[in-house]
Amino acid sequence: MEFINEYLPYVIKGSYFLAAILFITGLRRMSAPGTARGGIVWAGLGMLIATIATFLLPDMHNMVLILAALVSSTVLAWVSGKKVAMTDMPQMVALYNGMGGGSAAFIGAMALFNAVDHMGACTAGTLVDTASSHDCLSGVSMVFAIVGVYIGAISLSGSLVAFGKLQGWIDKRFTFPGQNIFNGLVGIGTLVLGLYLTQDLNPHYIWIFFGLSLLLGLLMTLPIGGADMPVVISLYNAFTGLAVSFEGFVLQNEAMIIAGMLVGAAGTMLTQHMAKAMNRSLGSVLFGSMGGSGGAAIEGEMKEIQAQDASIQMAFADRVIVIPGYGMAVAQAQHKLWEMTQILMDKGVDVKFAIHPVAGRMPGHMNVLLAEAGVPYDLIEDMEDINSQFKQADVALVIGANDVVNPVAKTDPQSPIYGMPILNVDEAKNSIVIKRGKGTGFAGIQNALFFADNNKMLYGDAQDAIAQLIQGLKAL
Repeated sequence: MEFINEYLPYVIKGSYFLAAILFITGLRRMSAPGTARGGIVWAGLGMLIATIATFLLPDMHNMVLILAALVSSTVLAWVSGKKVAMTDMPQMVALYNGMGGGSAAFIGAMALFNAVDHMGACTAGTLVDTASSHDCLSGVSMVFAIVGVYIGAISLSGSLVAFGKLQGWIDKRFTFPGQNIFNGLVGIGTLVLGLYLTQDLNPHYIWIFFGLSLLLGLLMTLPIGGADMPVVISLYNAFTGLAVSFEGFVLQNEAMIIAGMLVGAAGTMLTQHMAKAMNRSLGSVLFGSMGGSGGAAIEGEMKEIQAQDASIQMAFADRVIVIPGYGMAVAQAQHKLWEMTQILMDKGVDVKFAIHPVAGRMPGHMNVLLAEAGVPYDLIEDMEDINSQFKQADVALVIGANDVVNPVAKTDPQSPIYGMPILNVDEAKNSIVIKRGKGTGFAGIQNALFFADNNKMLYGDAQDAIAQLIQGLKAL
């Protein structure tokens, strides 16, 4: 037993180190579609090792509650992960991200409450850490706990609002005059209260601080339009990672510190990438909100095409570029789309898929759907690589995409999406848009592409429309 007790700390530290290596390796493999699945498995194995190692800590208590929470949450995540459709995956990401931020916030709050309960056992007035108890907090640990509560609670409430918007439960932006000033005052007031907690750790003030942080997350997210949701999800993902890392310092848990830093860094870089893809600063996302009216009126009318005619046009084309969007995801038409693509390729047509960085409801949404359908990775190209090829495309087939192909982003300075990089569908010789109706996209503005002389509209559910295209191609 003495031998085990002597070397157990090294086993735990070694396990955390191994878990960190697996986290980093898994994250690296997730950067490419071909290795992403394996990367998830590697990172999951790292988390399993870190979890088991944590149970070896000598000061673990409440084991029954911990095991009950672990088992029930694992079963819930497994069942929900199996049942949730791929089209609803963005909502699940937002929800799980909020749960991570909320967990970090509650850990920080409990650390503060425990410090209050054990003030007498800690060095008077300073709450210095002791070797025998983690319920005492040093000044640095207290600051980390407070910051973790702050950003974790913002991530929790903000992610829940993002979930509601993606799910369609919250279908509009909530704004009022002077909102940014009011939000700023709430944010500053909450930070001031957090600073005061370092001097007076009053339980009532802890609850107020937690509540104000939750309120700030709501106030930050409610006015943001749906078109900015991919950026918001990435931002709150970074918040959750940072909160977990801060609370890892509080608990002196290396696995939490490393995993939180990785998530925070990855989320921050992804947020910057998403904002750049929309040509918007993070400040304009948080304090401006995309969407609503604006821009010059579009003249003309949308010209309808029948599936049979669209099939002929694509069958006799040399090059076709397919642009998938959220409409494809909603209709779960990716499998039909790949079947149609194979028929075109058998007829000698060069087919490529063009992916905008913010297509769908979260980063990589379209890539995941196409990979699920079996589309080879070498047929899928990012915006930067494919945009120069549209001029050589005989047909650009848009499936449920809207704002990411709207040419007013290049031509109308008054448009809310002006300056946002788009896929250059308007430069193709011909374009066909599959759309359920004549409504606007997530940004709430009309699409000039739909009125172009060389564009035709194929109305209907994406899966039904593609099925008709398949029939037409087979009949040729």
